[in-house]
Amino acid sequence: MFQQIIDRRLAGKNKSIGNRERFMRRYKDKIKDAVRRAIDGRGIRDLERGEEVRIPKKDLSEPVFHHGSGGQREMVHPGNQEYVRGDRIKRPQGGAGGGAGKGKASDQGEGDDDFTFALSKEEFMQVFFEDLALPHLTRTQLAELPEYKQHRAGFTSDGNPSNLHVVRSLRGAIGRRIAIGSGSRRELAELEAELAITRAAAAAGDAAAERAVEPLVMQIAALRARLGRIPYLDPIDLRFRSRVKVPVPTAKAVMFCLMDVSGSMDEGRKDLSKRFFILLYLFLTRHYEKIDIVFIRHHTQAQEVDEENFFHARETGGTVVSSALVLMEEVIRARYSPTEWNIYGAQASDGDNWHHDSGRCRELLTHKILPLCRYFAYVQVAEEEQNLWTEYAQLTETCKHFAMRKATEASMIYPVFRDLFKKEGANV
Repeated sequence: MFQQIIDRRLAGKNKSIGNRERFMRRYKDKIKDAVRRAIDGRGIRDLERGEEVRIPKKDLSEPVFHHGSGGQREMVHPGNQEYVRGDRIKRPQGGAGGGAGKGKASDQGEGDDDFTFALSKEEFMQVFFEDLALPHLTRTQLAELPEYKQHRAGFTSDGNPSNLHVVRSLRGAIGRRIAIGSGSRRELAELEAELAITRAAAAAGDAAAERAVEPLVMQIAALRARLGRIPYLDPIDLRFRSRVKVPVPTAKAVMFCLMDVSGSMDEGRKDLSKRFFILLYLFLTRHYEKIDIVFIRHHTQAQEVDEENFFHARETGGTVVSSALVLMEEVIRARYSPTEWNIYGAQASDGDNWHHDSGRCRELLTHKILPLCRYFAYVQVAEEEQNLWTEYAQLTETCKHFAMRKATEASMIYPVFRDLFKKEGANV
């Protein structure tokens, strides 16, 4: 028995999402190639857009099943009067299929445009980092458990006694007493003035005035008693400091980009470094809500700069790598507490360094930098192994959150990055 199930549930806004996901799975390799090429022309913070992917129309053809001719058939094919088997055909002249792009245009024939579709920012990053992970790490303040911070939000009539605001409470009590007793005090002042006049008249021998003194005294006493019953501080006068919970980002990271800008680092090597820094930044945005970037460039001295100067300013002279590590530690101590920030370091260099400084670099990393970092990656953009590479190689044996690789051309950056951040047990 054949059953056909039809899903008639109302589709949401993204009703074609299933078809889109199947399409992306089918052309996964071509989409990955487009995403890798897109990285070349981007700045580190340029993540506000996705990417357009072009797929040749010929690659979108689908296999089909059809019936063959079958049986035995006799067919007569048209022949020709110019060629026989074995003849060599001359290349067409002009633009008639010669591929030279010359000749007159034709009003016949049709062309096939490439299929173009746009990847969203989320899809772009999903494709790029689908099989990568932060190795051997546990994030500080995981994002799945949002953190809330208390902020003042004025005053309220209910609250904890410890939050009582005495000045505001007394100010309210004074206002309440003035408002409630204003009429009685005005009437009391009028009666007291009348009583003074009446007593003066009674002292002059006016009998009616003498009889009016006692009622006035009783009215005044009643008013004073009424004013005395107004409470000095009433529960409605109390004001408490109000505090509300405001969610704050819990998963935040800072990425330190350290790069040698001495005379031996030409534009090609700087471009390799930039590609690696971009990949790391893109990767971290998938794991953290807030990311700061600190650019530190160095030759014989280190300096914190903006992105433009970091990649494009030219310097000459020697190289002292330890100056960048010292500055990185100073910035961490001043602005990025390891208890609140996940700290990542990425260093790019051609490996050239003053020979007396490489040992100090290893000591700085061991005792100062690595204890504060979640991960530190060193990428050498030159093939020759010098004393800095030798010193750093000693750290890989004892520090799991330190890694080093070589990348001497653009095609090696992505494989090196995947090797540094591959999931444990994955064959990347």
